[in-house]
Amino acid sequence: MSREPADTTTVENLDAHSTAEHAPTPSATLAAERASFLKQPKAVWATALAAVFAFMGIGLVDPILPAIAVNLDATPSQVSLLFTSYFLVTAVAMLITGFVSSRIGGKKTLLVGLAFIVVFASLSGLSGSVEALVGFRAGWGLGNAMFVATALAVIVGVASGGTATAIILYEAALGLGISLGPLLGALLGGWQWRAPFFGTAALMAAAFIALLTLLPSTPAPAKKARLRDPLLALGHNGLRATAASALFYNYGFFTILAFTPFILGMDAYGIGAVFFGWGVAVAVFSVFVAPLLQNRFGVVKSLIGTLVLLALDLLGLAFAAGQSVPAVVALVIAAGALLGINNTLYTELAMGVSDSPRPVASAGYNFVRWMGGALAPYLAAQLGEHFGPQLPFAAGATAMVVGAGIAFGGRRYLSAHEPHGV
Repeated sequence: MSREPADTTTVENLDAHSTAEHAPTPSATLAAERASFLKQPKAVWATALAAVFAFMGIGLVDPILPAIAVNLDATPSQVSLLFTSYFLVTAVAMLITGFVSSRIGGKKTLLVGLAFIVVFASLSGLSGSVEALVGFRAGWGLGNAMFVATALAVIVGVASGGTATAIILYEAALGLGISLGPLLGALLGGWQWRAPFFGTAALMAAAFIALLTLLPSTPAPAKKARLRDPLLALGHNGLRATAASALFYNYGFFTILAFTPFILGMDAYGIGAVFFGWGVAVAVFSVFVAPLLQNRFGVVKSLIGTLVLLALDLLGLAFAAGQSVPAVVALVIAAGALLGINNTLYTELAMGVSDSPRPVASAGYNFVRWMGGALAPYLAAQLGEHFGPQLPFAAGATAMVVGAGIAFGGRRYLSAHEPHGV
């Protein structure tokens, strides 16, 4: 598996007395990484579980979007602002997370983020209008940014097995959360559309208690991050290419997630089942298949290949929209597999391609890529309302092609951190 070199202060399955000619083979390193995957401190599992709950909030509203539109007398594009406000605030807040965490420490930043989510998820459940709900989701996005941006750095810092294992753990949490979010939204939303918001608040409160008791204190780093550091990090050619490609990738990703519920013609349980299958595919392929492809073809070739396949999948959705619900369901679940692969590959690049500190590089990268998540739901709904259900998916396919083109154009910078020029 192509991974960035270990930090010099960390021993990652290497014998300190090994010479260059006795260095572990890639297969031996891969086996060691797999063996260490489950052998983690309690603090890692507590953080990962909290990340699962946090990522559940992304797909939580999917099954209840039509119900929210009916109960709050809103159009699909108005309801889509639940995603837009959430991700827009998440993106902008990424620029301040490093500034905050470098002053109060990772643990306190995680706890503040969780507290924001508990408060604003509860307020979302009490909303009396779509405008209020959109506003409370924006506050939720602020808490999400503080938690998500810090969680990866914390897991990398406390996990055994090195950065590669930490990234897989993080992506496993992301995939599990994305798959369980629609399921929880369907189970609770089928009863009452407000219930998923209160359910999320309860889960995040439990995560707050778990982190408070299990995660050791993480002191603030000696060097404090500046507000402009994430933007300066984007001056690096490799990180800038990764972020720009991910912006268009996320546009296609959230076109599928936010617009598809409106064309399925199903109740909350049906939509939840479809996106549970989609989320399971995201989780399985991000954890088990992405590392295999990366080991065989390298990050950049695997990334470009899956982006092209995603463009074809979205074109298929464009043809199937309004024509065949079974075809839409099959293509959505297939997209989940490809999205799972790319989630891991993009995270790998963002964490390894830049010469900036990982939290700083991650903040700059996430600021750009979440803009795609902010734009897609509203634009897709507008295109669907004015031009029919085919055009949003065609636009998503175009975005994937652009993302692949950016990755191809910047392949020299993206491949630089891969060993042996893979």
